[in-house]
Order: sequence, then structure tokens, then C-alpha cells
Amino acid sequence: MPDQVGLELIATQLGDAIPGSVLETEFFRDQASLHVDPASVRAVLGLLRDQHGYRALMSVHGVDYYPHEPRLGVHYQLLDMSKVDRIAVKLRVPLAEAVVESVTDDWPTANHQEREVYDMFGVEFEGHPDLRRILMPEDYEGHPQRRDFPIGGEPVLFTHNDATSPGWTR
Repeated sequence: MPDQVGLELIATQLGDAIPGSVLETEFFRDQASLHVDPASVRAVLGLLRDQHGYRALMSVHGVDYYPHEPRLGVHYQLLDMSKVDRIAVKLRVPLAEAVVESVTDDWPTANHQEREVYDMFGVEFEGHPDLRRILMPEDYEGHPQRRDFPIGGEPVLFTHNDATSPGWTR
């Protein structure tokens, strides 16, 4: 991973190429992170791939910063396999406008990961080719990984053997 100086150099180059894209940098526990404007995430990821060698998108994560606002976050982990170098790109969006541009066209591996973030946190990925729930039923209400989601779940009534074992639920 880039050291603190290398991270600042990358941030400066990205800021020069896309003004206002990098909001801040973070170097914590040897992990380099760029906090970016949500509107420029696709361009930032593209420049990191094309000009800095981060050619592998390893993961896309959703984060809930409840009770802080902007509340929802999306984290992208990139890898430069030639240098075995990692960098994180982070963004935050408000709960009322939880929309981020999809990067699936540029990074096919983001397809299912963006769907999972949508399903679990409710962040919509604009331009995603098939944005629908992937883990929860289509008619499920809510997003279970949000911090304010009610704990306890829903009772499930199994009726598959009701004919052979009547009354087992009483």
C-alpha cells in the first residue's frame, strides 16, 4: 500500500485531474484511503486503474455511519497486483439521497457486490444493469444491515408437514 506521502501524491494528482474529487485522505494502521465526492467516484476509480496500476477491484462494501450524516457509505478496495499494493476509496451519501453511480461497466466484479450493498443498506447504484435484491426476498421491506434495523427478526411458520404433524406449532 502507498505510504502517507505516496497517498498524498496520488490525492494531489487525482485532485488536479478531477477538481473537487478528493475530499480528504486517511492513513490509518498502514491502510491508505481516499475519501471522494460521490459524483466523481467512477472517474476516480478509472484514473486509479489507468494511471496508478490499481487494476483489480477486490470488493465493494456498504457502511452505515448512524447516527451521523451523511449516513451511508460505500467503500471500494483496489489492488495493484504488480506491487501488491492496496488502496481504499470511500464515499458517503445522505440517507435521503442514497444514490451512487454504478461502476459495473468498468469493473464487472462490482455487479453482485453493488447488488448486495443495495439489498443490505439501500444504496441505489444508478446505471446498474440488474439492480434488485440478491439476498433478501424481493418483497422484503427494509435493509437489514442498517444500524437502526429492528433486532429480533420475524417469526417463521413452517407448514410443510402440517398434514402429518397437525398442531405442532401450538
